[in-house]
Amino acid sequence: MRNRNTPIALEGVPFLVPSLGVTLLLFVLAKSLPFLYYVGGFTTLVSLFIIFFFRNPRRSSTAPENAVVAPADGVVIYLGPAMEEHLGAEMTKISIFMSVFSVHINRVPVSAKVLDSFYTAGKFLDVRDQRATFENERSGLVLETAKGWKLVVVQVAGLIARRIVCYAHKGDQLARGKRYGLIRFGSRLDVYLPTETAIKVTMGETTVAGETVLGILP
Repeated sequence: MRNRNTPIALEGVPFLVPSLGVTLLLFVLAKSLPFLYYVGGFTTLVSLFIIFFFRNPRRSSTAPENAVVAPADGVVIYLGPAMEEHLGAEMTKISIFMSVFSVHINRVPVSAKVLDSFYTAGKFLDVRDQRATFENERSGLVLETAKGWKLVVVQVAGLIARRIVCYAHKGDQLARGKRYGLIRFGSRLDVYLPTETAIKVTMGETTVAGETVLGILP
């Protein structure tokens, strides 16, 4: 599973290399056609945005072993009860909205084994619309901790996001805070926690992936 400490996520390279190549070519040609300097300036901004979007900062946490950390940078847009379809149980759901300006690397919320993984094709509604939970394209993991607690984390594609990347697979043993995927260009992460979890975040709170504690498992 990819967990590289590269300055930008490897998924950004296919976007960045062509952009930088075109920019270089434009500035070379601009010596004969000066108006291309303006075009080159635009592609330079595009390249900088790609670097910014796919930035891959290091993260660490000193939270206790039974703490569940945020899987994404963003803002808590839902916090409350919800029925989780894969476990068939009432759980506490926390939804984190990632804008195009957020770091889009997703991190494992708790050290656990992947009991199951799933992918569902669907629509691309605005992820702030709660219908997106069941209607949008999404990819999820069912996790089980060493103490037997089961959680579900779901990557939900959004209005602009059209590509979900997940490195984890059924049977993998994941460490809390490690990178496990990303969603390109704005999206949402849903975390389903056991109802016994002591929640430590509030609606509207800003989260930092791998560091902000969402809750404490019993």
